[in-house]
Amino acid sequence: MAEKDSPILVWFRLDLRLDDNPALCRAVESGKPVVPVFIWSPEDDGNWPPGGASRWWLHHSLASLAGSLPQRGSRLIFRVGSAAGILDDLVRETGASAVYWNRRYEPDLVNRDARIKKMLRGQNVEVMSHNGNLLFEPHATRNKAGGPFKVFSPFWKHCSQREVGDPFTIGDRRIPSPAKWPGSVRLEDLSLLPTVDWAAEFPAWWTPGESEARRRLDDFLSGPVGDYSEERNYPARDGVSRLSPHLHFGEIGPRRLFAGAQGKLKRARSGSGRAGISKFLAEVGWREFAHHLLYHYPDTSENPLRPEFSRFPWRRDRASLTAWRKGETGYPIVDAGMRQLWRTGWMHNRVRMIAGSFLVKDLLLPWREGARWFWDTLVDADLASNTLGWQWVAGCGADAAPYFRVFNPVLQGKKFDVDGDYIRQWIPELKELPGKWIHCPWDAPKDVLDAAGILPGKTYPTPIIDHHEARLRALRAFETIKKL
Repeated sequence: MAEKDSPILVWFRLDLRLDDNPALCRAVESGKPVVPVFIWSPEDDGNWPPGGASRWWLHHSLASLAGSLPQRGSRLIFRVGSAAGILDDLVRETGASAVYWNRRYEPDLVNRDARIKKMLRGQNVEVMSHNGNLLFEPHATRNKAGGPFKVFSPFWKHCSQREVGDPFTIGDRRIPSPAKWPGSVRLEDLSLLPTVDWAAEFPAWWTPGESEARRRLDDFLSGPVGDYSEERNYPARDGVSRLSPHLHFGEIGPRRLFAGAQGKLKRARSGSGRAGISKFLAEVGWREFAHHLLYHYPDTSENPLRPEFSRFPWRRDRASLTAWRKGETGYPIVDAGMRQLWRTGWMHNRVRMIAGSFLVKDLLLPWREGARWFWDTLVDADLASNTLGWQWVAGCGADAAPYFRVFNPVLQGKKFDVDGDYIRQWIPELKELPGKWIHCPWDAPKDVLDAAGILPGKTYPTPIIDHHEARLRALRAFETIKKL
């Protein structure tokens, strides 16, 4: 095969889009035939293969991408197996002279990709990797001492002074096709969808795919973003973007998102909506910070960044863990969040913090148990963000909340779900309870409970632990590692 006719393999990973996709853009610009490939290789992810909710989203996102490529004269090739072996096979089958991809930053995949680069270059195959998933790459972001950042504020201040490149685009161009396409399995052969359809309600809440990601961004920037700094704390309100799964799967690129928000910021009047947009950009910054930390501290998905927490006296209590997972702790704001998670694959961020604090501080159960459950049930499960979030709430990570900060689930509910609308949505057995009692139904008089049709311990559980006692126990446990 002549060099000019040898195709480029574009290996899609967590970049399931055509817009702002530097690997695809560079391949198309070359003028050579392009073979888009997706390889299902969960064994390459080490201890963190995609969980059930992520697999559901991935299936539908891939279906969307596969449906959009024929409009550009192309198609998506599916393969199953070790990425190294599959790419080796495809290079031989197609005579490809190059393989392009967008970089990932999870520790196991950084190491895998380095091995694949070495293998392919040893075969005289050109390999080009690109930054398609972050604004600022972790290896290129250092503090004044030349090391990684451990505190968000100086990290984001440093990043905010740097230029963000423009989104990549192929416009309306067709994607050059090879003379002969390699074989492909069907999307269904990846077996991503659950065999028992616990995800039956997901389609009512989510539409995976690039076009929906762009629509959701446009709707958010034209509406709620101006009030985001305040409204983002109230789970019953439509005050957040819900872009996290689209961003995780790369259905929208961070440069496109950043460019849209920055454009909105420039058009906003001083003091009118600017705080909301700036806060939204800072939340994008937290995602960047999470990847920065995991890249520089690759064992933190399993171990606390603060080494003294390796000696923390966590409890083992399967019954309490099960009650937390099912949303049966007896604390309405916690239970509402856990039930929202199970039914929709997502939980409001404020409630994630409350539910997380309850697990690690009230119940004194290991943060890893929470991380594993979220990993399996969140459609936006991201190893870097999941690790940062759980180590933050447990007090054992970078820039973490002090361990002695223990969220009071009743006060948090009263503050951020004032009328109990969020609780009533996800715990219908409490829907008739007056707002005065909905955050602490155990304190309600019997006649109020009777009128609401509530039988404590039967129609809704009584608290599995007393929060005041649990807080004191957590503080005593923390004192033990301070003395060691």
